Amino acid sequence: MPLRSPARASFTSHSSDQTAVSLNYHRVEEAFRRADTCNVVIVGDTGSGKSSLVNLIIGKEKAPTSRDATGCTTEPTVYEHDVMTQDKTVKVQLFDTAGLDEGPQGTVPTAQARTALKTLLRTLKKNRGIHLLIYCVQGTQDARALQRNYKLVRSELKGKVGVPIVLVVTALEDREPEMEDWWRNNEKSISDLGMNFACHACITAVTIDQADTDEHRRRREQSYRAVCNLIEQRCPQNIGTPQSDYYSSRKTKNIVLFGEAGAGKSSVVNLMAGKDIAHTSPGMQRCTLQWREYPIEFDGVSYKVFDTVGLEEPQLGIKEYLESVENAYRLIKKLESEGGIDLLLFCMRAGRVSGMLQSNYRLFHEFLCEKKVPIVLVITNLEREQRMEDWWDREHAHLDKYQINVTGHACITAANYLEGRHKNLYEQSRATIRELVKTYVADGQRQAWIGGDNLFVSFMRKLKELLGGGLHIKNKDLVPHLTKRCGISKEVAKQLVDMIKQDSF
Repeated sequence: MPLRSPARASFTSHSSDQTAVSLNYHRVEEAFRRADTCNVVIVGDTGSGKSSLVNLIIGKEKAPTSRDATGCTTEPTVYEHDVMTQDKTVKVQLFDTAGLDEGPQGTVPTAQARTALKTLLRTLKKNRGIHLLIYCVQGTQDARALQRNYKLVRSELKGKVGVPIVLVVTALEDREPEMEDWWRNNEKSISDLGMNFACHACITAVTIDQADTDEHRRRREQSYRAVCNLIEQRCPQNIGTPQSDYYSSRKTKNIVLFGEAGAGKSSVVNLMAGKDIAHTSPGMQRCTLQWREYPIEFDGVSYKVFDTVGLEEPQLGIKEYLESVENAYRLIKKLESEGGIDLLLFCMRAGRVSGMLQSNYRLFHEFLCEKKVPIVLVITNLEREQRMEDWWDREHAHLDKYQINVTGHACITAANYLEGRHKNLYEQSRATIRELVKTYVADGQRQAWIGGDNLFVSFMRKLKELLGGGLHIKNKDLVPHLTKRCGISKEVAKQLVDMIKQDSF
């Protein structure tokens, strides 16, 4: 029976410690209105592994599953569970839904399943809200098969601030050399088809039995942690507060400032702040991805600027690579703890557009933020132009050739020692860059970025695309070096080492 309305719903509830019981109207209302839980809706085609994913999360075989293409979930069903993570316990309500593609003769006809899903989403939105939507797909599916139901879900969530859609790819227990390869092989197709996911997890949710190998057991445990990490990071910490209030109440906006050495990043920080708070340091320029943070406030809004060193040389030795690993891990964890990224500020010195400029653009915009955070370009050293904006009119076509696309720009001078006309240009530049920041820092953008170990490993893998040469690993004790020096887990360190060896990094 489809979920028609809160008063007429046929709705089933399971607890990790209770048997299934039918809910009456009041229990349905309770499930919708609970203020202390994270509401997670799981959608996908029949056989995509939705119910198996529920069982993976709660650690028990509570949701019925099937080995064939017959749908097991006939109506929206809720499972209550406490998700244990490294940092906290998250109370969740997992809303399992009927498969969306069984056709008119299926267990739940397609039209009925889609109507039930729409009703569920709309009812949740009117009450406590949806904190996370998991789009579940089988790893054997082509990326194009995802698009139709993605559009359905996206249209239902349109205009709802702060509801991330994450992709969970199942049935990857035999994927070689690693489950994450599915995402690497399909990421471009997904993006080209106009599908955007806040994050993803490539997993196996099959039940483990005595005949399974240690590798299958390891992969299931890895999958459990990956999914729990998604839930922990996407559900608000203060779960009792409505999401719209939660995200609008954040006071400090986080800006990542990046660009080559000599672009004037520290001077840009001082320009925005209206005083000298950032000092240039040659030592900082030696280590890729090293960073410093500066608090800034103007027009009644607080910002935190992360001044970051990107790529300076196209080749790295093992020592420099380890520095990059350490710095990248610290940066991602810091940004994660601060709540994400609101804006990328790409700084360049007026002059010839170079390949290294493109590499830094890809490193931060494509790889770190997965094109989900607004990026603006600040061009410095323009005090000698008749009109500073002339540079953009004359040169921006060269940026197009390097596929550098930004949502806004500012042509400025950040040199504060000049007098007369140049002093006026400096004050004009301060007003210009502050207005640029205010225009493109949006409350809703913070949820688009997510940190965590999955992003870190993916980021370091993609970094190799920007580096020439290779790293030759001779030291079998590299994992202990990574865990001790970088403070990352042994599992993540092993993934990095395997990545280096397999890809001949």
